[in-house]
Amino acid sequence: MILGLLTVMNDDHLLYREQQKQLSTLEMQLAAARQEGFVPKSLSKNEVAHSKKKLLAVIGIFTTFGRKKNRDAIRKAWMPSGAALKKLADEKGIVVRFVIGRSPNRGDSLDRQIDRENEQTNDFIVLDGQVEASEERPKKMKSFYIHAVENWDAEFYVKVNDDVYVNIDVLGATLTAYLNKPRVYIGCMKSGEVFSELTHKWYEPDWWKFGDAKSYFTHASGELYAISRALAQFISINRSILRTYAHDDVSAGSWFIGLDVKHIDERKFCCSSWLAGAICTAV
Repeated sequence: MILGLLTVMNDDHLLYREQQKQLSTLEMQLAAARQEGFVPKSLSKNEVAHSKKKLLAVIGIFTTFGRKKNRDAIRKAWMPSGAALKKLADEKGIVVRFVIGRSPNRGDSLDRQIDRENEQTNDFIVLDGQVEASEERPKKMKSFYIHAVENWDAEFYVKVNDDVYVNIDVLGATLTAYLNKPRVYIGCMKSGEVFSELTHKWYEPDWWKFGDAKSYFTHASGELYAISRALAQFISINRSILRTYAHDDVSAGSWFIGLDVKHIDERKFCCSSWLAGAICTAV
């Protein structure tokens, strides 16, 4: 009887050790996945359906209700329509879509107007689970990146406002220059001074990434910014614990401060300027 009890105890001990070993293996795999971008390597069914090869970029043009004139102006100025829109994706690897949420009064005339417009143009990402409201804009930005990375396999994901004109060729060339950087955050960076003196007691080696007590930390201006696939994946996987602030650009910047991310202060992304070779112009 004692021998049988010892055998059972020994079996239980071996089972426990095996479970601990499996748990350690899973923890190691999870750590590796986080290091690589927080997602499995296999593509979702939606990604396969949307793209047989990796795209260069998915561009989301943030729009809202009552802005059809802006959307039409963009369609005439720099966003292709119909077959040309598909050709842009097939030949240059760039997907462009307007991004909008749903009315607080779900299914009302505002929603129906967008649905009718989309039936004609087929150039919207309609975020069904996202309320379209100014105070919801940071959450809308997060919802866009989640939707985009789950539906398109791209190198970069770009957010742009619907009052900005973009030179797609220059944007594509600029993004291509950063393909060798797996975790990159590109934009017209805003920065405030913080303890940058080497002799200061609270000197911050990465002072340029942060703001002082009177300003936000460094982040890309909201008119136009781009993030690499790994960062979009990070947002998607950690959606439930990523805090948003009053502004979408500040929110995005806050998520990358503590990560091993390359911040690129790309002056061509400064849309309010008229620099030669600029990617965008604010109107």
